[in-house]
Amino acid sequence: MPFTVEEIGYFTSKASFKYEVPRQGVFFRGHPGKIELLPHRGFEEALRDIEGFERIWVLFLFHRNAGWRPTVRPPVPPIDHERVGVFASRSPYRPNPIGISCVRLLSVENLTLNVDEADLLNGTPILDIKPYIPKADAFPEAKSGWVDLQNSLEWTVLSSPEFKAQSDWIAAACGWDLQSFAECQLCHSPLDASRRRVRVDSIRSRAELAFRTFRIAFSFDESRRQIELLQIYSGYSAEDLKAGEDIYGDKPIHRDFLAHFAQMPKA
Repeated sequence: MPFTVEEIGYFTSKASFKYEVPRQGVFFRGHPGKIELLPHRGFEEALRDIEGFERIWVLFLFHRNAGWRPTVRPPVPPIDHERVGVFASRSPYRPNPIGISCVRLLSVENLTLNVDEADLLNGTPILDIKPYIPKADAFPEAKSGWVDLQNSLEWTVLSSPEFKAQSDWIAAACGWDLQSFAECQLCHSPLDASRRRVRVDSIRSRAELAFRTFRIAFSFDESRRQIELLQIYSGYSAEDLKAGEDIYGDKPIHRDFLAHFAQMPKA
């Protein structure tokens, strides 16, 4: 029979775009967010005793996703085929767009839960909260099906001093965290252009990754599985920046960026 659910609150953070968060929250340590529960619903009492738990399960709605397919291509597919059944995956496109994430609980302030390691976007509707209990919820010896057989070695992502200075400037200027974005995008299969806006120059072992209208130049060493983030440059040409049209509303940021950092040549 049909049924309905109602949100109990919303998640807030600096991550507003899907490409800004990893596919699993455990890879997003150090990027806290807040679960803000709705007032006048008795949730103050519902939160009683939760502060003693280090982790909590958060059930939420994939509010920006529409539609689903029976099979999906996971970020790191099985070694012998490309697609798996949606019920054998963590795909956010599901028959019922419900997600679950085990996040770290930092503190509770009235109706606000401060959390970390959450793979949720800003504005995500929260459906329920449950405590994580290791002796009941953790099964470290459990088999993981096709995941056990996949080639899932992570790449190390390093940053040059120049990239770090540029990334910090952009974060302070407009709140975009290109450092975190690049680390999330490049730690697995970084040269797979079918999954991200990346252009590869295999001869020079250089590549570029697109973040909105900025470009990130990086080098790669496939034998060591190592990435070095080198520089950030504007995706606009000098002629583009002189033009009056600004469909993305970000040309002032690029002009200020170029006033602080010389335009980098493309990788």
